[in-house]
Amino acid sequence: MTTKPVRSALRKMRILLVDDHAIVREGFAELINHSPDLQVCGEAKTAAEAMEAVGRLKPDLALVDLSLQGGSGLDLIKNLRTLHPLLPMLVVSMHEEQLYAARALQAGALGYVMKREAFKTVLHAIRAVLRGEVFLSKNVRERMLHQMVGVRPPAQRTGVAQLSDRELEVFELIGEGRTTRHIAGKLHLSVSTVETHRAHIKEKLSLSNPAELMRAAVEWVNSANPPVSPNR
Repeated sequence: MTTKPVRSALRKMRILLVDDHAIVREGFAELINHSPDLQVCGEAKTAAEAMEAVGRLKPDLALVDLSLQGGSGLDLIKNLRTLHPLLPMLVVSMHEEQLYAARALQAGALGYVMKREAFKTVLHAIRAVLRGEVFLSKNVRERMLHQMVGVRPPAQRTGVAQLSDRELEVFELIGEGRTTRHIAGKLHLSVSTVETHRAHIKEKLSLSNPAELMRAAVEWVNSANPPVSPNR
């Protein structure tokens, strides 16, 4: 009696890396390709490249950063959700989870991981999202649940929660000390459009002048990114 060779039933899940830093993509590729159930099928450094790659490669999951060349990661997620509604997306970003996780999920992602997390956490998040689960840190999950219990109607939102996704990006860059021209270049907007966003931010946050806007933005960025103790 002859026996047929046994084929592995495990098909490696194909991951598309979307990040504008080559060294980051290389690190994630090495991590993922050493996993028995995952493999990188392609890379993209811009939103346009990512859109093309998804259509051509048909990945099982897209790993997306929020800061990209030629566009916003949030905008990319929204566009991918429209054109490829079944594609799971996981955000892996340096931006603080507590500031952007809810917006990323609203845009269409299923999870959010900070780049400073251990590699094993990133792998755990990838596998969770591939199973159709939502992946967030415990602290952010609890905060979002508390907000849902006592949620206000959108018209009554206060503070930074009032800002649109684009306004939040501009506000964060202001807090990092970026000039209007730099912000325009980074977000691929005109200077006048950035000035309009600045005006809307001042109005929504009841700020009287550019100095108050700068101070509020710096304080907000610093509160969202506390310094790490050297003993940690």
